[in-house]
Amino acid sequence: MTKDINRSKLAHLLEHWVEHNESHSKSFKEWSVKVRDAGYTELADDILQAEQKMSECSDLLRKARDKC
Repeated sequence: MTKDINRSKLAHLLEHWVEHNESHSKSFKEWSVKVRDAGYTELADDILQAEQKMSECSDLLRKARDKC
């Protein structure tokens, strides 16, 4: 199993994860505005915090990808 793992494959997988996270981050930002506009300020804040964590995760994945 591990013999099938190589830097190129890992870099591709990490890039896929970054793109996936960025899609979620965009959605979180959009929904936080909608939720806030609906009057759910605390929920919107939680969604924004999740977006920030997702961005942090993406940064770490980029760092790992760059090491490949």
